[in-house]
Amino acid sequence: MRVLIAPDSFSGTLTALQAAEAMADGWRRVRPADELVLVPMSDGGEGLIDVVGHAQPSATWHTVEVADARGMATEAVWLELPDGTAVVETARACGLHTLPEDGRDPLRATTYGVGQLLGDVAASGCRRVVIGLGGSATVDCGAGMVSAMTGHALRRADGNGVKVGGRWVKESASLRPHVRPELGDVVIASDVTNPLLGSDGAAAVFGPQKGADAAGVAELEEAIAACAEVLERDLPGGPWRDRPGAGAAGGLGFALMALTGATPRSGAEVVAELVGLDVQRADVVVTGEGSIDAQTSSGKAPAFVATTARDAGAVTVGIGGRVHPAGTAGFDRVGELGEEGLTRAAGRLADVAAEVASSF
Repeated sequence: MRVLIAPDSFSGTLTALQAAEAMADGWRRVRPADELVLVPMSDGGEGLIDVVGHAQPSATWHTVEVADARGMATEAVWLELPDGTAVVETARACGLHTLPEDGRDPLRATTYGVGQLLGDVAASGCRRVVIGLGGSATVDCGAGMVSAMTGHALRRADGNGVKVGGRWVKESASLRPHVRPELGDVVIASDVTNPLLGSDGAAAVFGPQKGADAAGVAELEEAIAACAEVLERDLPGGPWRDRPGAGAAGGLGFALMALTGATPRSGAEVVAELVGLDVQRADVVVTGEGSIDAQTSSGKAPAFVATTARDAGAVTVGIGGRVHPAGTAGFDRVGELGEEGLTRAAGRLADVAAEVASSF
């Protein structure tokens, strides 16, 4: 039997590659004769370039010094594929996972480092970019990225540059004429379809997840609305605020559409293409993530993998740290790690994979 193992990461415990290896270890205990194919997955969030780099080992890794979410110097990497495509992971520059819980503040966090990464991509000569937007610490409407890519052309009414951070983008008054780096075709890989503003927008939905209280959410909503007015007025092709995905990464999706003409696509679908996910010859497809729940069906990698596998006639297995009934509709069989998955994630995942394998 041919078994395709294609999980996303188990947030906080296992990377996608670690999860795939643990699943394979458990499966082999029970069914050593099966052919196992490991294809770690992502939906565009944290771990994106790791899974792509694993699938394409001849890719070139580039290291750049950039500003992190707090504006402090850090090193971030991006990936250049053999066909000239650049893969950029927003979380490498301004990831929420890089900050301690008491240091998470979207009123101050910036996407400036993402702009620096994209500037390095442009300088390399790559003319197609895939940028994953998941896992950011920011709600700054992508203003930091815009400033970094345009030579600080985003200005206040007094002519000075807009300070970085979600709180300060409300001072945006104009985007001056500028020459920005040429990126060519830009694809946004994201599972988020939220608009920029309103009850389903960047501030309301993602602000609390990134550390904002009710007052902070209101301030961020006002700030990104002001920034959006300026970008939609001073850049051609808009408006973008209501387009699906404009609210991704705290409005970075909006800014990328406005500044680079980026096209949003399902992150899992884009990653599947980059890693060569092939379910056609699989008898069983095993996937999973930290929590299989109602959000799983909203563009998450395990749901994409399961749907693609079912369409190809394979049996689908979903394994999660936690499993909620609302997320299990796309799977023929499910397994749950439970509380033990928090203390010995790899071992428990292998055990559950072995239990599932024994049912075949």
